[in-house]
Amino acid sequence: MAIRWDPALVTGVLEIDRQHKEIFARVDALLYAIRGGSSREEVGRLLAFLGDYVITHFRAEEDLMREVEFPGFPTHRAEHQRFVCDLAVLGAEHTRDGASPSLVLRVNSRVSEWLCEHIHRADRELAAYLRARTRN
Repeated sequence: MAIRWDPALVTGVLEIDRQHKEIFARVDALLYAIRGGSSREEVGRLLAFLGDYVITHFRAEEDLMREVEFPGFPTHRAEHQRFVCDLAVLGAEHTRDGASPSLVLRVNSRVSEWLCEHIHRADRELAAYLRARTRN
């Protein structure tokens, strides 16, 4: 199963939306590599690349939240931290078991579902706060 960017997830914050699209592209590349039988090294590289990019994205979002004094910052940041931990668990699973069918399922369930839910709920809440701030 591929993961594709869904325009329904657009927040209206251009840089955040651009980064979200990039995360989706990287997750899709990871899933493709796992299902396509890419080498253990290639899958590991894609997992690490995704992890690094997610940290960069979360840092940008969190800097923005601090800058605008977003009241939901602590909860939003905690969600980011849990996701980074989930990616680390997936990386450890890959190191231990390789690109197993279980890894595909876990990337689909943990990563894909989390991204869609988080963007739809938490990131849209941040975007709405940003829009309200600029109107006032």
